[in-house]
Amino acid sequence: METLELFRRLSVALGIGLLIGLERGWQARADEEGERAAGLRTHALAALLGAVWGAIGDQTGIGGAVSLGLAFVVYSAAMALFRYRETERDETFGATTVVGAMLAFALGAYAMIGDIQVAGAAGVATASLLALKRATHGWLRRITWDELRSGLILLAMTVVLLPLLPDRALDPWGAVNPFRIWLLTVMIACLSFFGYVVIKATGGASGVAMTGIAGGLASSTAATVTLAKLAREHVEHRPLFVGGALLSGATMTLRVLAIVALVDRSMLSTLAPPFACAAVVMIAAALLFMRRAMTAPAQDESFAPHNPLDMGVVVKFGLLLTAISALSRLATHFAGAAGAYVLAAISGLADVDAITLSMADLDRSAIPMETAAKAIGLAVAVNTLAKCALTFWIGGARAGWRMTIVSVLAILCAILSLLLRG
Repeated sequence: METLELFRRLSVALGIGLLIGLERGWQARADEEGERAAGLRTHALAALLGAVWGAIGDQTGIGGAVSLGLAFVVYSAAMALFRYRETERDETFGATTVVGAMLAFALGAYAMIGDIQVAGAAGVATASLLALKRATHGWLRRITWDELRSGLILLAMTVVLLPLLPDRALDPWGAVNPFRIWLLTVMIACLSFFGYVVIKATGGASGVAMTGIAGGLASSTAATVTLAKLAREHVEHRPLFVGGALLSGATMTLRVLAIVALVDRSMLSTLAPPFACAAVVMIAAALLFMRRAMTAPAQDESFAPHNPLDMGVVVKFGLLLTAISALSRLATHFAGAAGAYVLAAISGLADVDAITLSMADLDRSAIPMETAAKAIGLAVAVNTLAKCALTFWIGGARAGWRMTIVSVLAILCAILSLLLRG
């Protein structure tokens, strides 16, 4: 290893040690000199010690690697001994100081013989975890078993099961793709859990509004499912959750306009006025509902659902999505290319992004721009009405009627805007 590179790696190792030592020293800043097992200087020297042994091991082959391992064992044993004496004096328990000191040595060695960017990032992560002691302990005290279980289920759905599913259609029409269907189902579950966390953290109308807007950016249908379930569980705050669902619908219409602008900006002149009218109607109604909910007397201001991840609702939505996807593919397969509007209406039942991208990207010799724009509008209208049906199904009749009346008014305003323009 060249001298310049050697100095560079030693500097990174020293920086890692100083960073970890700074956090450790700050935590024990009230202790007198000589009363703590390891502080700023000790961690910095430990990282340098690891780097030196790493350099020795890198230059002497297998014997050097064994020497590095032995040096790490001796160093760790010494730190454990000093920490033991410290805890015995203070009559406390804790292994974090020893683990932090071991990481300082190990990361110093890795900075010398490995990837210095990875070593630096690991050093920052180590110091951050050490600094977040109070926050993490407070979070662990507040978390419930249902929340922990839901988080583990979500991780299992995403990390364990999703990679095992085949990413291809299993039927002749390409309707049932297990990977894509489960991916959308996981997205529903993630948004449901996100909504629970946001509403619990912020509380009241602000949390519901954030859930609706974030849901509209990701999946307004998923946001509607989540908020409709909350409307069913908290009937006294039903208008608040309907308002959140309407906000997600308004955000969805604006998201479609953004997609169109990226693919074919010429369509904006046709789509922008009706979509803007529909969004204004839904936002105005949402604010009205949410204002009423905020001013109405309530016994309970905690709107988070009792179950952070209702797997029954998630699975039902996944089955519904599978059925709609299959029906959509079968209809287009047997109808051929003669139905841009039929395709848009069927596709809009499940998703608007796919039909938006398809219509915006089509060759204008195959389909006129006006027809493509109207097909996108039809898909958005059908998707909006489908979410009304979901609200009826999951949230109950009263929530469903509120959602439907506002959605129909928004669609009528959009149609009126088109007629006035024409």
